[in-house]
Amino acid sequence: MIKSLKTAAVSAVLALGMAGTAVAQELTFFTIGTGGTAYTYYPIGGVIANAISKPPGSRECGDGGSCGVEGLIASAVSSRGSVDNVNAIVSGLRDSGFAQSDVAYWAFTGTGTMEGNPPATDLRTIAALFEEHIHLVAMADSGINSVADLAGKRVSLDEPGSGTYVDALLIMEANGLTVDDLTPEALKGGAASEALRNGKIDAFFVVTGYPTGSLVELASAADIKLVPIEGAGADALTEKYGFFSSSDIPEGTYEGVAGVKTVAVGAQWFTSAKADEELIYNITKALWNDESRKLLDVGHAKGQAITVETALAGVGVPLHAGAERFYREAGILK
Repeated sequence: MIKSLKTAAVSAVLALGMAGTAVAQELTFFTIGTGGTAYTYYPIGGVIANAISKPPGSRECGDGGSCGVEGLIASAVSSRGSVDNVNAIVSGLRDSGFAQSDVAYWAFTGTGTMEGNPPATDLRTIAALFEEHIHLVAMADSGINSVADLAGKRVSLDEPGSGTYVDALLIMEANGLTVDDLTPEALKGGAASEALRNGKIDAFFVVTGYPTGSLVELASAADIKLVPIEGAGADALTEKYGFFSSSDIPEGTYEGVAGVKTVAVGAQWFTSAKADEELIYNITKALWNDESRKLLDVGHAKGQAITVETALAGVGVPLHAGAERFYREAGILK
């Protein structure tokens, strides 16, 4: 009897072990490269990762459980931004990532700011997400009222490898400035805000969806301004590069800060052409699930701007085959 019980116990343990192995084998891990933790990419990445994930044992969709992809565990990974994410996707370091539409197109074609680099021909689009605005931030009493006023100033352009760095150079060029005309710094997120408050820099650029957390915090603690990016320089920029458009950051976006006219680009989600078609199809389908809509609406202020109706807006890099299949089935792509 004891032997039988022992045998049964061993069998049960083995069965549980095999079951655990089966569960482990069912898991699929999927990374989303985002940006600095103080900006919009990171929290949006977390919301999307939550929406598309469905680990084993989750409650069923509609019963308070996840409506993501069966067995998928997605994670948002902090990064240096657009250029870094594109490079990580192409190299296989990350499964997917967010990038500005301009940076992605130049990488895909090997043109523009990526001229001289091998074209990232394996880059593929999952979805267009939201509009990102170029913020040029200075202290309210700085006397900096235009891009031209940056000459001779200490200005953070963000880190090389970020979309902000790329766009800051283009904006300065359109306004007759180069890096040699100012003292450049490479600060990101909270570090740039802190340096501005402490007088270590005079201004900084950041490309992000508004409102972004680090600037909300900065505006509540210091008297800052948003410097307009408009006029002949902005016109030249939007005419030369179709990815840029003139757009406004409304008054009240940041406490006590007046609204300004600036330029914007699209934030988009990319993966590799080598990613499994069925997986990307299911991820795209999960992104636009009605339950995901609820998560996007409450997860971040910019989440409400992420809609299936604008999922193909400004897309300049080919869709992944799995994403394309979904959009055709959904009638979004004719």
